[in-house]
Amino acid sequence: MQWELRNHGVELEEGVREHVERRLQFALSRFGSKIARIVVSLSDLNGPRGGMDKSCQIVVRLKGMSDVIADIVDTGWIVAIDRATNRIGHSVSRQMERSRGFERESAAGN
Repeated sequence: MQWELRNHGVELEEGVREHVERRLQFALSRFGSKIARIVVSLSDLNGPRGGMDKSCQIVVRLKGMSDVIADIVDTGWIVAIDRATNRIGHSVSRQMERSRGFERESAAGN
């Protein structure tokens, strides 16, 4: 599973990259052959002022299907990453189910 981490001017604590990788593996490894690319973008919306401003966006490019995007804003990196990877796992699963449904309908119609 090929993935890329983009941190937009953000200083990340040690271990955040490993946490992202572990969570992506957990959420998406079963779809590995259908995934072309994953881009994880982390940004701090308010800068050093704090608050609910840690953004984690995950874009999953699926082979032969539409991209799936999860965008979460929360108070901390780990929480935002956990919520985004959880959401992207569910969203990719739904996209796969829809795709299988369309394939079945097309085959039945012929």
